[in-house]
Amino acid sequence: MADDLLSRTWHHSKFSDIGALVALKEKKNVKISLAFPTLNEEATIGKEILIMRTELMDRYPLLDEIAIIDSSSKDNTRKVAEQFGAKVFTSRTILPKCGSFKGKGENLWKSLYVLEGDIVVWVDADISNISPKFVYGLLGPLLEDDRISYVKAFYERPIRSSKGITSSGGGRVTEILVRPLFSQFFPELARFIQPLSGEYAGRRSLLERLPFSVGYGVELGHLIDILEMDGIEALAQVDLDMRIHRNQTTEALGRMSFGILHTFFERVQKYGKSGPISDLGEYHISLERSDAEHNVVKTEISTVERPPITTVHEYRTRFKR
Repeated sequence: MADDLLSRTWHHSKFSDIGALVALKEKKNVKISLAFPTLNEEATIGKEILIMRTELMDRYPLLDEIAIIDSSSKDNTRKVAEQFGAKVFTSRTILPKCGSFKGKGENLWKSLYVLEGDIVVWVDADISNISPKFVYGLLGPLLEDDRISYVKAFYERPIRSSKGITSSGGGRVTEILVRPLFSQFFPELARFIQPLSGEYAGRRSLLERLPFSVGYGVELGHLIDILEMDGIEALAQVDLDMRIHRNQTTEALGRMSFGILHTFFERVQKYGKSGPISDLGEYHISLERSDAEHNVVKTEISTVERPPITTVHEYRTRFKR
C-alpha cells in the first residue's frame, strides 16, 4: 500500500494527446479552470497566458477559463494579464467579508470562489520555460481516472548563479526538511518527488473541503489532509521534465521552512501523531551581520489558515452547496 503513489507516477508524455483529453472532458461534462497566483509577475505572466490560451483554448478547447488572482501587484501584472485575455481578480476584493491576508495560499483559497471549473489547475506565474505540458500533464490523470482527485507536478529544478544555470539543486527545503519529516510521520507522502511544487490540479469536490494555509504551508497541508481524508489513492504525480524560475535565497528558504513547520506541527497534532505541542513561535528569527556584529532579525510569517471554503456562506450560495 505504501508504494501505491509510485504506481500513479507518470511522465507528461503519457497525456500528450490533447485531443483525447478534450474528448474525455466533453464525455464527462466537466469545466476546467486554470489560475495563476500572482505578485509582480509582469515579466513572465503574459507569455504564460499566451501559450496556454493559444494551445489549450484556441487550438484545443481543453480549458474553459484562464485567470490570475493577484496580490495587489505594484507593477503591470494585472494590465498585462488582461491584455493577453485572462480574467483578472485582486485577492483582497474577493469575499471581502472574510478579510484579506498576504500569501499564495490565500489566493488559491479565494480562487475557488471566482473560478467556475469542476477541475482547477494552479500554475506559478514565474516560469520562464512555460509549456502546455504544465497543464495537460496535470489534467491527464484526473480526466482518465475518476479515483484520482489531486495531482502534483515534479521536475528538475536548475539553480541560477553568476556562473549560469546548473542542471539541478532546486528543492532544497524538500530534501533537507520536508522529506525527513514525512519519512518520520507520514511515510506514504515521502514518495512524492517534489511535495512542495507550485503546480498542481484538483477536483473542486475535494478542494472545497480542504483548509488552506495562507502562506508557505499550503502545499504540505494539502497533502497531509488529503492523505488523512481520502487516502493515498486520491493522489498522483506527473513528471514535467524541467522548471526554470527565480531561485530563492537561503534566507528566504529559512522563512519558508518556518511557515512549513508551523503547518506541519499543526497537522501532527490534529491527526494524533504526537502528544500535545506547546504554543508555536510567532516569528522566524535570523541573524544578520553588520560590520563586526550579528543582529537579530525577526520576521512575522503568516500562519493563518483558511477553513474549508464550504464553510463560507457566499460560497455555499454561489455553488448551491
